Amino acid sequence: MYLNKAILVGNLTRDPELKTLPSGTKVASFGLATNRVWRDASGNRQESTDFHNIVVFGRQAETSAQFLRKGSQVLIEGRIQTRSWDDQTTGKKMYRTEIVADRVQFGSRPANYQGQAGGQEVNAPKVEDASVDTIQYPEEEINPDDIPF
Repeated sequence: MYLNKAILVGNLTRDPELKTLPSGTKVASFGLATNRVWRDASGNRQESTDFHNIVVFGRQAETSAQFLRKGSQVLIEGRIQTRSWDDQTTGKKMYRTEIVADRVQFGSRPANYQGQAGGQEVNAPKVEDASVDTIQYPEEEINPDDIPF
């Protein structure tokens, strides 16, 4: 059995770029940064950042280009693919490794997020802390013997 699966959670490094293939299929591409934090042998905190090229096709490409912006948090599920081509100017063989996304899940939005609807910039609705409903749990103890299953 073979498996080629990538799951990444990170922030966009640039706004998505939306293009249309000759077949009419939409394609969005953008960069994603992921961080890794660890402690070295001497106990010092270390951090490194990796950068990934993401490609999204179809309707997800359109929604990604519409709602995602540089800095947006996103979860990507997809496969790793490496393309190669001959550079016309240098004649060298060029390679690009990218994640072809099957699923794009938007993360939380910053407080100053501005989305796009109908080609116009609109402010995202703000949620007031006082308007959020909270669940009131009973103060009584629950006896496990009272549970019917």
